[in-house]
Amino acid sequence: MTTNRPRREAWRILLRGIARNRGPVALSFLLLAIWQLSEAMVSVVVGLAIDRAVATGDVVSMVQVGGLLVLIFVSLIVTYRYGVLASVKVDQTESHRTRLEITRHILRARGARSGLLPGEVLSLATSDADAVGGLARSSSYAFASAAAVVVSAVALFQINTVIALMVLIGVPAVVIVTQLMAPMLSRRSSAQQARIAAAGGAASDLIRGLRVIKGIGAERESSARYRARSTEAAAASIRSAFPRGAMEGLAAGHSGAFLAAVALIAGWSALHNDITVGEFVAIVGLTQFLGVPVSAFGWIGAQAAASYASAQRIATFLESPPLVETGTRQESFDAPRLTLGDVRTGNLDGLTLESAQGELLCLVVDDPATTADLLRLLTGEGGGAAQLDGIALDELEMTVRQRPILVNPHHPDLFEGTLRENFDPEGRHDDVGLARVMEAAAVNDIVRLHEEGLGLPVTSNGAMFSGGQRQRIALARALAAEAPILILDHPTTAVDAFTEQQIAQGIRSLRHEPGSRLATWIVTSSPVLLAQADRVALVHQGRMVADGSHHDLLAEPRYRERVER
Repeated sequence: MTTNRPRREAWRILLRGIARNRGPVALSFLLLAIWQLSEAMVSVVVGLAIDRAVATGDVVSMVQVGGLLVLIFVSLIVTYRYGVLASVKVDQTESHRTRLEITRHILRARGARSGLLPGEVLSLATSDADAVGGLARSSSYAFASAAAVVVSAVALFQINTVIALMVLIGVPAVVIVTQLMAPMLSRRSSAQQARIAAAGGAASDLIRGLRVIKGIGAERESSARYRARSTEAAAASIRSAFPRGAMEGLAAGHSGAFLAAVALIAGWSALHNDITVGEFVAIVGLTQFLGVPVSAFGWIGAQAAASYASAQRIATFLESPPLVETGTRQESFDAPRLTLGDVRTGNLDGLTLESAQGELLCLVVDDPATTADLLRLLTGEGGGAAQLDGIALDELEMTVRQRPILVNPHHPDLFEGTLRENFDPEGRHDDVGLARVMEAAAVNDIVRLHEEGLGLPVTSNGAMFSGGQRQRIALARALAAEAPILILDHPTTAVDAFTEQQIAQGIRSLRHEPGSRLATWIVTSSPVLLAQADRVALVHQGRMVADGSHHDLLAEPRYRERVER
């Protein structure tokens, strides 16, 4: 990825938000511009009332001017309300669309190799997405402020040319001076968002792994790491606040000095009868009014810089490559054979393996890193090294590849919902079928423990359950999917010996009845599971060095060392 690409993509993200909401954006631009014009006209009409009604005592003129003021204030109320409503609608709609885009990217079937922690992705989908959506809203105010300045200058030209020229020259000068801080603010906003995201990621991981942290007594170290990330985020926020404050301060200071000079000249002209009292009041009112839109250019610029920084972070994330490469080939598989042929990737060094239809195959692997490489291979990250009926996985379209193979990782996630929805998320089983799955995964005791039974609400990632319970619930979900090829990674490490025996027999009876064409691969070193296998393969230093029954392989020293620990 080139350096300029995220920048171009950031501008595309920002501008598309305005383009695809052009109707509401145009409406908010128009209504807020009328609102600001109405604000400007108040001072002009008051000055007109002084010269044409108060000074002359003309009652008719006073009534006319009063009616005009009523219309102006009605316009103020209506245009501001519906103008803000339109801009907020664009803000929220675009923020939501951006969140959905981020969510789709991370949840797509091919995955995303972003390198970000879950908390960092959450920060992108919340604060960064909100900042991107907020640009359309601030743009509406910028347009309205610019319209107010132009109309005020036109009104001032009718009163005093010198003052009008001061406004037309001075306002752009104030804007230019304040925008000099924008690049620094953009850089520091980006750094601030990155630090906040990192702190959020650390907090998420800390909460997610709290049980493990307490189990190994690492509370102090984990807290120190989070405290360091949080401190960095706070420091980044302070550094970001300086250019933002300086930007808004410059805008307020310069605009205040400039408008004070305009008021001073107006007062001098009034003293020398160059302008009337009503015109003086109009100039002072317009000058005071201009303080708001001119100062607004400061915070609008700060908002734009923050939006650009957030858009750049989002663009970088959306450019992250997929975890899994995929082809376009469409095939139909019933009970395919899964084959690994001389695989050489990562820690796999010439691994060759094939399972027959209906076979329960257990793999004893000597190194966790080798297991991780093997599972990545079976999920499609290893290119064409794995094959279904002789067809390389990377040639198959993603959904075609996923139908016959299901990989259940060692640390699976549970979903918010009910127990039944976690056991059978696709709703493919009736009560009888689900009962068989539950018995095979030995989860009946979990259901009986709670009055709600299968309707028990499950919190995020099943935090309410023990490690062994979560493992069994995930196993039930994997078994309920009825995948032609099921890959299980150490599915019984957190359960007791009796439950493990139930699970081993349950997997055998559920998936490997006589005549079954379902294949099951289990990575394990559990003698209970190994004893149920049709065949056991010993993987040592990345290659299969022996296979046979559990009983036969006990004569192999390397095998015995792994399973008798």
